[in-house]
Amino acid sequence: MPNYRRVYVPGGTYFFTVALRDRRSGLLTEEIDKFRAAYARVSKDWPFETVAMCVLPDHLHCVWTLPEGDDAFSTHWRLIKLNFSKSLPRAADPAAGRRAGERGIWQRRFWEHFVRDEKDLEACMNYVHWNPVKHGLVVKFEEWPHSTWRRFHSSV
Repeated sequence: MPNYRRVYVPGGTYFFTVALRDRRSGLLTEEIDKFRAAYARVSKDWPFETVAMCVLPDHLHCVWTLPEGDDAFSTHWRLIKLNFSKSLPRAADPAAGRRAGERGIWQRRFWEHFVRDEKDLEACMNYVHWNPVKHGLVVKFEEWPHSTWRRFHSSV
């Protein structure tokens, strides 16, 4: 088994990519209200700042800043995935290839990147907000409804 090494920095800012197991699925946007509810529930119990976020049909990208002393982003993601999965009917949960007690909706792992400085943060935020264009979902990134872009550009 690979030895995954994560950088845990209490109070750090991180860029994440989290994907569904079935990359052809549209589950995240089809069930966006359930995803938002799961996300809100966890962020209330385990606070963190969402700096930028974009939810696409089969994956999402986001940038978080954790509170001082908190480096438990793996716990945050485990709980978000769990809460979202439990909100869905079992029919949305493929049985093939899952472990005992596991829901088969999400990829088991996620990708994270520790944001080193302001230039890195700007690059991460641009990537997050540009992603729907990259995947051909919209022509202009401001057209995508499941993004924090508007929060930063409310005058547009």
